[in-house]
Amino acid sequence: MKIQPAAFSVKGMSYVIRSTLPGDAAALSDIRLQIDGETEFMDRERGEGFIDPAGFEEIIRTDTEEARNLFLVAEAEGKLLGFCRCQGSALKRLSHQVEFGICILKEFWGYGVGRNLLQETVSWADAAGVEKIGLHVLETNTTAIRLYETFGFEQEGLLRRDKRLSDGQFYNTIVMGRLK
Repeated sequence: MKIQPAAFSVKGMSYVIRSTLPGDAAALSDIRLQIDGETEFMDRERGEGFIDPAGFEEIIRTDTEEARNLFLVAEAEGKLLGFCRCQGSALKRLSHQVEFGICILKEFWGYGVGRNLLQETVSWADAAGVEKIGLHVLETNTTAIRLYETFGFEQEGLLRRDKRLSDGQFYNTIVMGRLK
């Protein structure tokens, strides 16, 4: 699915949120790799689950064609700052919901990129008749948890000792959902 581009200006930085294009594939491959190495909030460590440009081209194609999928990027001056994606299910019993994920380059934290990507996603979901948006978030990512809560997401469950981070300790993952 595609959305109309939306322009934002936060703290002196202007950027656009738009649907992905096939030409974004190489940049998406690069920034996903970078983001995975910048924070332990992601499921992957740098290099794990690598998606090459051809893989992103396929994801972009699928997400553009599927009514229950959405793949957005934030872009400033030709550079991708981050992205988010919703993936629906072809299964009839799950067709009312999508799974949401988001990645923002650390240097662009604090510019409302995540908030605006989430706002565009929620607006799309409401207009598309999506009844539920689900996501998983590491318990230590309190900034993201607060953001999700401002958009009506609620904690639905806890995956105990779900991730082992670089300090050797286990951490919980919070399962959150937003019902329309």
